[in-house]
Amino acid sequence: MDYYYLIKHLHVTAVGLSITLFLIRAYWSIVESSLLQARLVRILPHIVDTVLLVCGVILAAMIGPNQPWILTKIVLLLVYIGVGTIAIKRGKTRRTRAIAALISVAVFVYIVGVAIHHDSASWFA
Repeated sequence: MDYYYLIKHLHVTAVGLSITLFLIRAYWSIVESSLLQARLVRILPHIVDTVLLVCGVILAAMIGPNQPWILTKIVLLLVYIGVGTIAIKRGKTRRTRAIAALISVAVFVYIVGVAIHHDSASWFA
């Protein structure tokens, strides 16, 4: 049985869930909704992102070490996480959180382009 496609499908599903949960949480942060404090809202994204990361590491190991685009994805993931925390938690004003959310989504879209094209130039390849 080829586990690559099973893990890739799980990874892509987690990607979709992760960005959906991010968008919801970022919106709630911008409008200062109390829903952001719900227990499920605080826990579920971490579970989904853990699945996403574990699958990504397994896929990277299966693909092999000589893939510069994977390093690009890792660096951009760190940027996405950092800016995402500003969008959801650390931004002091609504405007700051909104701008950080837009930057996070742009970085996310770039990461998807890197993954699809297997090229660090992403959509510009």
